[in-house]
Amino acid sequence: MSRFHELLLGPSTDRLLRGMAINSAIVGFMIHLICCFLYDQGSLQSIELAPFIDSYLDALYTPFSIILAYEVYELIRAIPESFSNSIGKQFEVVTLLVVRDIFKNLSDIGVSDASIDSDVAFIAMEGLVFVLLFATSLYFRSQTAISVNINQQDDSIQAFVMQKKHLASGLVIVYVLVAMYSFTSWSMGVLDGETSLSRTVFFSNFFTWLIVSDIIILLVSYKHILDFPQLARNTGFILSTVIIRVGIGTPGYTGAVLFILSASLAVCVLRLSIHSDSTNVTTKKDIVQSTNLKNTS
Repeated sequence: MSRFHELLLGPSTDRLLRGMAINSAIVGFMIHLICCFLYDQGSLQSIELAPFIDSYLDALYTPFSIILAYEVYELIRAIPESFSNSIGKQFEVVTLLVVRDIFKNLSDIGVSDASIDSDVAFIAMEGLVFVLLFATSLYFRSQTAISVNINQQDDSIQAFVMQKKHLASGLVIVYVLVAMYSFTSWSMGVLDGETSLSRTVFFSNFFTWLIVSDIIILLVSYKHILDFPQLARNTGFILSTVIIRVGIGTPGYTGAVLFILSASLAVCVLRLSIHSDSTNVTTKKDIVQSTNLKNTS
């Protein structure tokens, strides 16, 4: 099973997929841009494809979608590392998802003069959400980078990490299947005249499976982690993921507010966890010093 994990999520596979994602994003952007140009010149006429190529800003949707696909893969790779790393990667994915939505909404602005003011107001709201999600991602990166290293020599911890690797390997398969299903359903919808671009495509289903995997990790962690603050922290992180999932499927201002709520909750939980860990370390040091003083006297 370890070889299977290395095959799917190892460093060599990651480098290969990263190169493919970057090259595909560049090629996809150029092709999409050419289609927009041909549509603008009147050389490409298609009612079904018009919403995707009627603005040059639409061309940004393709490379960001490809980059998002790779970032989801990176999110899966982070699952065996630590719970907080995985949650941080989730916020990085959602940050890029919001950026993609902003570009799409900018390309649609001004379609109806009556809705320009409301469109700009909503884009401003999404801009605020992007800043808060980006700040949350950076905060998770900085705090998890300085977190205490887990003793990998502990048999119990090694078993827990191995179980998370197995789960991550299974999630890769789910990821591929959900991506294929979502792309097929979306393509058939386009052929049937359903031309809307929504962030619910793929991400709504995938985050549902991600929540399932997080809950499994939480339940398995009860075998290895007896500390209540860590269990409460992981539960809070899962709650933030559930709110993200609901926010992805909720359009408009309500979805934006849910993203803000999720980021705020995750930051507070992580901050309280770090404060609790530092307090425990200080307490243990005081006890050791007190014991040494008594022994000396």
